Amino acid sequence: MYAKILIDNITKNEWLAEWGLAVYIEYEGHKLLLDTGTTGKFTENADAMGIDLKDVEAGVLSHAHYDHSDGLEAFFERNGRAKFYLRRGAAENCYSCQPGEPEKYIGIKQGYLSRFSDRIVYVDGDYELFPGVTLLPHKTPGLSGIGEKAGMYVRINGRMKPDPFSHEQSLVFDTDKGLVIFNSCSHGGADNIINEVSETYPGKKICALIGGFHLFRSPDDEVRALAERIRRTGIERIYTGHCTGDRAMEILKEELGDKAEQIYTGLEIVI
Repeated sequence: MYAKILIDNITKNEWLAEWGLAVYIEYEGHKLLLDTGTTGKFTENADAMGIDLKDVEAGVLSHAHYDHSDGLEAFFERNGRAKFYLRRGAAENCYSCQPGEPEKYIGIKQGYLSRFSDRIVYVDGDYELFPGVTLLPHKTPGLSGIGEKAGMYVRINGRMKPDPFSHEQSLVFDTDKGLVIFNSCSHGGADNIINEVSETYPGKKICALIGGFHLFRSPDDEVRALAERIRRTGIERIYTGHCTGDRAMEILKEELGDKAEQIYTGLEIVI
């Protein structure tokens, strides 16, 4: 399996960066795209990297936030055939409600879901995209408590409710080295996601989790506690960035050492 970060918040080379994430993945002859960043800049990076987005067979939206979905139009302009797979719970209804700040819409660009309805597939439960490639929903109860603590809400029937992250999904690959998980922001908790995958595939080794951990507002003690919970899962490696935050990344490196690696635009991951 091969993955390349097409866009992330940071870059260590000539590639463009922005607050968002897009990842190109090759697996057993299949070519996939996970998320599309905040703009179409990821397409410019793909061109510069020699990646032809017309060859992508399927796209996956990790969750219904703007910084992962607003580049959909740019992708569809480049690729006229690939479907994008969204969790059934995805809608244009996600908001950030932080103390002392005005309510802010953070969802998929309004109108996209109807405009691109012929390119979107909604999935339920454990969904096999290709042999060895599965989309998994959250299976941990009580995630709305995490949503409330993070100030993340969804508007349903005119009422704001803490986000239970029913629109978030994990993209899981079965490789010779073990299971590889992509979950771009891990809003439901990185440790919860690892455990969800472990329970779905009993007896399978989990090799890596790749994606943001949404820790940029988290105090140090909470990051250290998460690092310990991640360690206890037995996972071999984490690659994280985007919404993890610089301070949290420092702590994860302190606590997990070489198990933790920073992602950035242009990073290549080979498993």
